[in-house]
Amino acid sequence: MQEVIIGYQGEMSLKGLNRNQFESALIKILRYRLKDAGRFAVWCAQSTFYIEPEDDAADLDLAFDRVKKVFGLAAVSRSAVCEKDFDAICATAESYLGQTLNGVRTFKVEARRADKTFPMDSPALMRELGACLLSRHPRLRVDVHHPDCKVIVEIRDRGAYVHGPKTPGEGGLPVGTSGRALNMLSGGIDSPVAAYRMAKRGLALDHIHFASPPYTSERARRKVVALARRTSVYTGSCNLFVVPYTHPQECIRDNAPPMLFTVLMRRSMMRIAGQIAQKQGCEALITGESLAQVASQTVQAIRCTDAAQELPVLRPLIGMDKTEIIETARRIGTFETSILPYEDCCTIFTPPHPKLRPTLDEVLEAEAAMPGLPALEAEAAAAAERLRIRIEEAELDWE
Repeated sequence: MQEVIIGYQGEMSLKGLNRNQFESALIKILRYRLKDAGRFAVWCAQSTFYIEPEDDAADLDLAFDRVKKVFGLAAVSRSAVCEKDFDAICATAESYLGQTLNGVRTFKVEARRADKTFPMDSPALMRELGACLLSRHPRLRVDVHHPDCKVIVEIRDRGAYVHGPKTPGEGGLPVGTSGRALNMLSGGIDSPVAAYRMAKRGLALDHIHFASPPYTSERARRKVVALARRTSVYTGSCNLFVVPYTHPQECIRDNAPPMLFTVLMRRSMMRIAGQIAQKQGCEALITGESLAQVASQTVQAIRCTDAAQELPVLRPLIGMDKTEIIETARRIGTFETSILPYEDCCTIFTPPHPKLRPTLDEVLEAEAAMPGLPALEAEAAAAAERLRIRIEEAELDWE
């Protein structure tokens, strides 16, 4: 029995004359994601993507797991393929889904006839196939509203496709179709979720992380590498820039008013991130900030932070509470790594009473008292270590 993976478009189907560009991008992404799962033919027809194994060595289980995490597909299914003949469809449905039907009480047949040359229309196909399956499973009952199992038949140009219920996909847009951005990856819970949400909107991503040895450890750095790997399952391969931030951070600590330390540090990081982003061709920065979650995320502090450099700053979590963010982190597999107890530079030197509503004038005055800070920031940006994060490394143990 020949088995294929079918992917169904979501938002892309609304793109009108530009849809071909999105479909071509998604085909390229699918081929890349599957290259170490075996040989697969990938094509698109009638707003549907087909992933067909080309030899027996192709790992369909791994391919299906990869495909359902690719942005741009609203749903996916594993399907058996047969001739466009009613008897062949009945036999295929029984051999492919018969075991599943033995374990349920109710079912429903759905049919879609994209190829109008097929002699039976969709209602007739549903009715006759349902009768055929009932004759072989007399304990079954039809429930068109809340079935335990669906048997779905799609009559398309290349054949008939028989499968069970569709598996929800990630939706969104193919990565790279909306440009490229630099995500500020701290090592906490929020920033990997921010990366996930912006990749879902079609942004290709690189990451930047600020390390402050000896205040931050090698294990903390490796934790961030693990987070970048795990988000790559959704965002694709990327670069991770690790910036040695010790000297700029010490300069701020030693010369700035303590109550302004956090906002001044965030502005400094933004300037460095902006320099690296522009060299990489990134068109925006991404942060995991949520409004009023901490002192540096008040409206006034965000205004001061954004004024530090010119690129737009995207904050996909700005209206989410912590419970919602944690739920997403658990679902995408980053939560357990994010909560490992290793320090990051955003938490060291934190003042006991940071100012909640800083003004841009007082922040600029504080920076004017640190004339050596721009040179330290430039040195840190120039010394950034570039690590290539590949999707095929996503399952490596962070240890």
